[in-house]
Amino acid sequence: MSLVIHTRPAAPASVGLPRRGPHPGLPGALADLGALRHAPWALRCWRALGMLALFLLFLLPAFTQAAPPGTTAALSPAASGTPSAAAATGRAAAGDYRLGPGDLVRVQVFQNPDLTVEARVSEGGGIGYPLVGQVQLGGLSLQEAQQRVADALRQGRFLKSPQVTVHLLQARGHQVTVLGQVARPGRFALETSGMRASELLAAAGGITAQGDEVLVVSGQREGKPFRQVIDLPSLFTGAAADQDLVLAGGDTLFVPRAPVFYIYGEAQRPGPYRIERGMTLMQALAAGGGPTPRGSASRLRLHRKSPEGVTVMSGPALTEPVQPDDVIYVRESLF
Repeated sequence: MSLVIHTRPAAPASVGLPRRGPHPGLPGALADLGALRHAPWALRCWRALGMLALFLLFLLPAFTQAAPPGTTAALSPAASGTPSAAAATGRAAAGDYRLGPGDLVRVQVFQNPDLTVEARVSEGGGIGYPLVGQVQLGGLSLQEAQQRVADALRQGRFLKSPQVTVHLLQARGHQVTVLGQVARPGRFALETSGMRASELLAAAGGITAQGDEVLVVSGQREGKPFRQVIDLPSLFTGAAADQDLVLAGGDTLFVPRAPVFYIYGEAQRPGPYRIERGMTLMQALAAGGGPTPRGSASRLRLHRKSPEGVTVMSGPALTEPVQPDDVIYVRESLF
């Protein structure tokens, strides 16, 4: 009798892919593609998805860096210039802005990057420009300034047909000062040559609660001192719409503090109060909360300054109009 021993073939050492060290990049990942045919079907699918993800991971930065050049230029600091460049661009589009001393401009010539210059307009109205020297731009619109620089390059025979572009980066040449009882006092640039007083008052945030209903505009017109008081309610109701002045560089707008009166004695809320237009002593007493239980509305004493500056005391009627700096004293009732 012979003994037969059946042996089972040894299983492959590995059903997966041969183990490799970590691949540093895309070439190592591609080397694994040839070994996928030795793996089971499901494992090959997962490995294929992994290789595809690795492909996208390496190709994504290339797509990101290939953004259109115009997009990069629009977002770069050089394109924006200064914090006011966006607003200045809007003024440039209007076409009627006139360059003045202090304005910051950028001059560019097509296909000549070495002629790109950022310069501030001097007090004399000029800027220094390569090849041609001093160019007078003060008082010109942006289109006229472009033509002036192009003519200078052409007449100097530096360029045959220069295509010049002038950008306004910062407007400081035509500024107006706003003072007094406004939300944001300060200096503001005239965005257009026809900007009116009401527009600049809105740019300053409007009048505060302590502000008066008048606007004082002062400056120079035709070389002579100029001053005008504008009644704001009449201006906005249309009764005096012609008072909405066209402003000029160097003008000053001032909103004074509203006049007040004072009430004390037997009043519910003594203190200073704003005088409203057409206000009477009865309305002033109501603004102070009226008399206390011990006070009397018929026993008022008024302290008012005369034109000579002397304080005069009187017992006024309730229908008498209130004047600035009046002092109302509410006396006690007799009974």
